[in-house]
Amino acid sequence: MTAKITKQTDFDAIIIGGGACGLMCAVQAGFLGKRTLVLEKNDKPGAKILISGGGRCNYTNLYSSPQQFISQNEHFSKSTFSQWTVEDTITFFETYGIQGKEKTLGQLFPVSDKAKDVVKVFTDLCHDLGQEIWCDTGVKSVEKVEDGFHVLIERDGVTETVSSAKVVIASGGLPIPKMGATDFGLRTARQFGLKISDTAPALVPLTITGKDQPWYEQLSGNSIFCRVWNDVASFEENILFTHWGLSGPAILQISSHWRPGEYIYIDLLPNQNIAELIQAERVENGKKMLLAYLASIYTRKFAEALSDKLPVEKNLASLTKAEIENISSLIHEFKVKPAGDKGYDKAEVMRGGVSTNELSSKTLEAKKVPGLFFGGECVDVTGWLGGYNFQWAWASGFVIAQSI
Repeated sequence: MTAKITKQTDFDAIIIGGGACGLMCAVQAGFLGKRTLVLEKNDKPGAKILISGGGRCNYTNLYSSPQQFISQNEHFSKSTFSQWTVEDTITFFETYGIQGKEKTLGQLFPVSDKAKDVVKVFTDLCHDLGQEIWCDTGVKSVEKVEDGFHVLIERDGVTETVSSAKVVIASGGLPIPKMGATDFGLRTARQFGLKISDTAPALVPLTITGKDQPWYEQLSGNSIFCRVWNDVASFEENILFTHWGLSGPAILQISSHWRPGEYIYIDLLPNQNIAELIQAERVENGKKMLLAYLASIYTRKFAEALSDKLPVEKNLASLTKAEIENISSLIHEFKVKPAGDKGYDKAEVMRGGVSTNELSSKTLEAKKVPGLFFGGECVDVTGWLGGYNFQWAWASGFVIAQSI
């Protein structure tokens, strides 16, 4: 039988969402002598932390700065990142037993390669600091009342209302619905009249359909170091061909800057000039077939896939100037028009979210609703791939804790 119980508490704040932002907020509030209640719909906190980086958790990036974040207001995150820096993140985790090791491009992972160690830092601290975490708890609604907020929840089939002077929305974005992701943060923002910047999957693989799809499918599994760019951004990392299109770090990165209907461009041999390489090779070995030469640079499979686009059966010495120009154009400016993306099921994060115009950049409190805060992924601040989004989550959690 379901009953509604009004439960009065002495919590300084209720934090909705037990992910990276919510857990950091609870811990930092505890350090300040404040008591919080974290409400988490999953059966344990930190679900997304646990699967990040293949279960290893790339928890920050040594080169993180506001320049690696996408937002309608590019300056909004500066205040938050000045209050909680990468050095603060590193020191925090080192203090509680997690040493970092750098992988590629500044990505920092625990030496143990265990994401569960990161979550344990927070659950242990919450226990020590008297911060409560209620798992398997669904939040039905948030209501503004004279002295704060009433939060209607459901636990063990029973509905009840918990109350607090302040509420923190750290419920994440839309990616990975099977892990419990919902639009709760966005719905709550709209409920209180806050604007939402357009949302879309970000850091997500891109799909190719139609007549071009079989060409990509034949290359499934091939990975190539490339430069990928459009009119907005450029990234140099690996791309991965798949049976449905393109993935890999460089593709995930550019996806955050791509819109349906637009092209992306791929330099398949960055930092080298294929025309110059061919000219040099033809002096030494003009009889070598173009196919064999390309196979020495790429995989044989990739070289063969280019057979319908390039004169691969000709030897290098017989290539005309126009043919070499065509080779150069294809290799250095491979043009792709994705059909779409793989959606929120495969996206690392959500682009867009609660408009930064609605929030104080210093505290992340809603300007129109005193006592209501938004942090982490539900805010229109989206980082690059490589630990940047965790840095935003830790930093926003810290900043909010200072004001609750």
